Amino acid sequence: MVPRVGVVLSGCGYLDGSEIHESVCTLLALDRAGAATRIFAPDVEFDVVDHLSGEATGEKRNVLVEAARIARGAVEELGAAKAEDLDALILPGGFGAAKNLSTFATEGVQASIHEGLSALMRDMHAAGKPIGAICIAPALVALALGGDHPVLTVGNDAGTASALEELGCRHQDCPVQAFVVDREQKIVTTPAYMLGPSIAHVQEGIDKCVQETLKLI
Repeated sequence: MVPRVGVVLSGCGYLDGSEIHESVCTLLALDRAGAATRIFAPDVEFDVVDHLSGEATGEKRNVLVEAARIARGAVEELGAAKAEDLDALILPGGFGAAKNLSTFATEGVQASIHEGLSALMRDMHAAGKPIGAICIAPALVALALGGDHPVLTVGNDAGTASALEELGCRHQDCPVQAFVVDREQKIVTTPAYMLGPSIAHVQEGIDKCVQETLKLI
């Protein structure tokens, strides 16, 4: 069976969208594993950050349009993603996960999550289908599924870990080249650029996260 895996992006660029290295490493790992990948992103606007200066530009762009840069145009609106059409779901990180797919960046434990993404994650979880989350994306797992008390990681960031635990999760510290798996909940997480320090370290952890997610199908 060829695994059908959905990948949800939040834009293009680590300061205001999907982390590009994490996204590409995820897609490469899935391709090497022989998975049939579908890429999704919401059709919503976001505030742009200049990735050279790190400052907000005052400009707005569209998450779906920006995600198409990473997907080489092969991206679908998030509403097209249905749990019955997928065997697994993977969420790369980047600050867009915390500001475009949710309000975690500004509201922490009081945050809301994109309604369509939350419904998709809950449907996947209810069907016993695995979810992988990378970097800060475990915050999305916490917002959607914290009530089920999944075990996950964001590395060793004490503040973020505390927030996820307040949302109901159980956090485990984890090095960048490793991952944490909750086999009962079928959730796999890896720290990636929550820790860094390089794309080689990040790629190793992501590759293991993807492989473990596929094993849970």
